[in-house]
Order: sequence, then structure tokens, then C-alpha cells
Amino acid sequence: MTPTILRRAALAGVALSALLTVAACGGADDAGGMTHDAGSATPSASSSATATANDADVMFAQMMIPHHQQAVAMADLAPTRASDSELKNLAARIKAAQDPEITTMKGWLTAWGKPTDLPSDHSMPGMSATPGHGMPGMDAGMPGMMSEQQMKDLAAAKGPAFDKMFAEMMIAHHKGAIDMARTEQADGSNPEAKALAAKIAADQATEVQTLQKILDRL
Repeated sequence: MTPTILRRAALAGVALSALLTVAACGGADDAGGMTHDAGSATPSASSSATATANDADVMFAQMMIPHHQQAVAMADLAPTRASDSELKNLAARIKAAQDPEITTMKGWLTAWGKPTDLPSDHSMPGMSATPGHGMPGMDAGMPGMMSEQQMKDLAAAKGPAFDKMFAEMMIAHHKGAIDMARTEQADGSNPEAKALAAKIAADQATEVQTLQKILDRL
């Protein structure tokens, strides 16, 4: 075989080798791309599952947000008006617990594609909402909510008068929240919402006991 033919054969071998290398790299890239796409689809499927909620879950969040907001507004009055140190500390704990829960529930409603504002027709199925039955604070069909006048009266009070009014109002307010939480536990379907409802019911039942003890010694 002549040197020229040998050189041509060697060059052809190099070219074939390079072609095979490029093809292999391209195949690896394609496989990697496919793996990446499959992996990126998993979180969105998971998010979609967590975002599932029924009407009871939505109503629970939409009602509990303003309910918590009023409790926080009441707690905000305590530092400058309350005279009882235990009551002041409890008010601070109520605010610290309920503020983050408001943020959580607003996030759920956004994820569920539902408005964070409460609709005008907002009676919660399975919940007694007749004003004046069992609780001093029942406003607009939501158990435990204080009227605008009650909130004004609380803001105008100071010292022992504030302490007593705050304890009475917050007990009623908490009992309303416990009713709402129990309805969610019975009728809701979203695991996170039901878990929060269980936490609210347990935490606020304990706080009702503390408030009652404070009220008894005032």
C-alpha cells in the first residue's frame, strides 16, 4: 500500500472518530435535557396537589383572616391600656401567633385561585350564627366577632375596666374561632388547612382557660 493511500485511510479514521464523538455528546445532552424536564415537572405537580381545596377550606380561610385580624387589633390595644401584666403578656402571644397565620391563609387562598376578601354571603355551613345566642360578640354571621361599637368601647377603656372588657371579649372571640375551626376539621379536605384548624382550636381553648382565670381574679 502506498504512503498516499495510508495517509488517506488515517484521515478518514480521524474524521469518523470525531463524528462518533459529536453524536455521543449530542445524545447525552438530549438525555440530560429530558431528565431535567421530567424533574422540573415534579414540583409543579406537587404544588398542584397541595393547592387542592374544597368550599369549606376556602370559607374557613376567608372567614378566619378577618377574625384573626380583629383579635390582633384587640391585642394591639393592650400595651397602652391594660393594667394586668399577665393579660398584657397573653395579648402579645395572641398577636405573635395569629399574625403569621393570617399570612399563611392569604397564601393558601392565592394558591387556590380564590379571593382573600370575604364574600358578602359568608355564613359558614354547620355554624350557628344568630346574634345574641351564647356569645356577647356575634357580628355579621361570624361567631365571636365584635361589633364596631364594642371595639370603640374597648379602645376607650383603660386600666382594670379595660382588663375586664378585654378578657370577656377575647373569650367570646376565641370561642367563635374554635367553632369555625371545628367546622373546618369536619368539612374541610385540605390537610394543611385542617391541621391549622386543629392548632387554632387547641391553642385558643388553652387561652380561653387562661383568660377565664384572669377574669375570675380581676
